[in-house]
Amino acid sequence: MEISTCINYDIPPLSPDDTLEKVRECFLKLTNTHLPVVKDGYLAGSISEEDMAGFDLDKKISDYTYALDMFFVGEHTNWLEVLEVFAKNDANTVPVLDKEGQYLGYYELTEIMGLFRETPFFNEPGGVLIVEKGSADYTFSEISQIVESNNGKLLGAFISNGEGDKVQITLKVGNTGLNSIIQSFRRYGYGIVMGNEDDMYLANLKERSDYLKKFLNI
Repeated sequence: MEISTCINYDIPPLSPDDTLEKVRECFLKLTNTHLPVVKDGYLAGSISEEDMAGFDLDKKISDYTYALDMFFVGEHTNWLEVLEVFAKNDANTVPVLDKEGQYLGYYELTEIMGLFRETPFFNEPGGVLIVEKGSADYTFSEISQIVESNNGKLLGAFISNGEGDKVQITLKVGNTGLNSIIQSFRRYGYGIVMGNEDDMYLANLKERSDYLKKFLNI
């Protein structure tokens, strides 16, 4: 997915010589969490709206260069890494630099998420399944083999959670129901965190449990 077409140029970057009063006015007009500060074509950092509360509005940005946040992406950075930069910096805008390190423009989170929604992961019909296994015990090749051996089509997969020695992997599966795939994952030692179709295994357990209760009550 080529996302460089989403580079935004609408808002000119700030200069270190701009006053904090000007910065405050910009934040009042915009919904940005951060605004880029550029000097001689190069990124000096980004000023955050949250930090503005502790700044003297009569001073210039150059008086607070130590407080600028330095994060950015390259013009050819892939979209998953771009999303990671958004998340790590709790930002809704990220500066974009060219290969020489000069400032080009910025990405907006809403536009990048819009691209994500256009991928087959969201657009193509299928079921969503979340599986869990030890972080050293799974491979994506194995996950793909399990899905495809049950006539499924793996539309996308990513690590959605990782705590301790276990990870959770979210899958989008097309072409088939999830029940046979869920059973295969169990045979391979995966835990099932969530599946958005009826799980026949759980249904069978409940049926057997109800039968046992009836038998004991006779």
